[in-house]
Amino acid sequence: MSDNMHYKQLGNSDIKISAIGLGCMGLSEFYGAPASEEQGCELIRHALDHGVNFLDTADMYGDGHNEKLLAKALKGRRDEAVIATKFGIVRENGEYARTISGKPEYVRKACHESLRRLETDCIDLYYIHRVDKDTPIEETIGEMSRLVDEGKIKAIGISEASAETLRRAHAVHPLSALQSEYSMLTRDPENEILGLTRELGISFIPYSPICRGLLSSWKPSKDKNDFRNRLPRFQGEAYAGNKTIADALGVLAENKGCTLAQLSLAWVCAQAENIIPIPGTTKIKNLDSNIGATQIELNKEDLAAIETILSTRKVLGNRYTDEGMKGVNQ
Repeated sequence: MSDNMHYKQLGNSDIKISAIGLGCMGLSEFYGAPASEEQGCELIRHALDHGVNFLDTADMYGDGHNEKLLAKALKGRRDEAVIATKFGIVRENGEYARTISGKPEYVRKACHESLRRLETDCIDLYYIHRVDKDTPIEETIGEMSRLVDEGKIKAIGISEASAETLRRAHAVHPLSALQSEYSMLTRDPENEILGLTRELGISFIPYSPICRGLLSSWKPSKDKNDFRNRLPRFQGEAYAGNKTIADALGVLAENKGCTLAQLSLAWVCAQAENIIPIPGTTKIKNLDSNIGATQIELNKEDLAAIETILSTRKVLGNRYTDEGMKGVNQ
């Protein structure tokens, strides 16, 4: 473990994870042309070298490619990493359309396939990626609990669940993590979820803490493989309006002596002690910048200035298309 990285306890477990993780999804698809395997492995190993041990993937990222990439990158270093992977979103290879499954038989099948691709005998943190409204959450978590008993997974997580579902799931087996989108431009979890995770001792894992690049120096592209080109928040007037919020925050970041992305990550981390964000990137320079955000402290004046901007400007556009919202907040 790095002397410069702070580590936190993963909720309701004995697992220690870095204060910032690495979202690996973009190494396989969604944000334009994926990185080469060599580049992906180099990035993941660089993360480990600099104390980032919390690596997030899912079976649906690149139709299993992301898990296989992680396995390749972790050859000889498996014991240095905490692997989080997910199941429950079922897609045809290369297609965005999806169905959601939390059926017990699918839970077990998906777990065995992830173990094979990851080339490991145990998954550290196993999430249901989206909640299946047609399968009682008690059945899904019950099967995941049996996987814990069998030593196939160590800890259970859930993603994008409602407060009611979170309570029901936690009553079956103590949950270690809830993963949901959270950033300065996506604050829905503040209504109920953040407080509930603290109450139940669950780690809150924000994905897209830089709002898919909107809260950074990223510029739109016409790459057909970049799914942001279909997201409402990144279209026309919505994007233009959201960009004005990002620009105003960028001025604060410049005055603070950091990048907008670093300000965004520091803000997310400052909201609660049980928060561990998992920003994704394909570039080592961005990874280093994200790691540097853990050293930035925001004082009361900083947080007040940020809140003034956020409370006086409206974020435009939904974060996903209707297809992408399947299983969200169930």
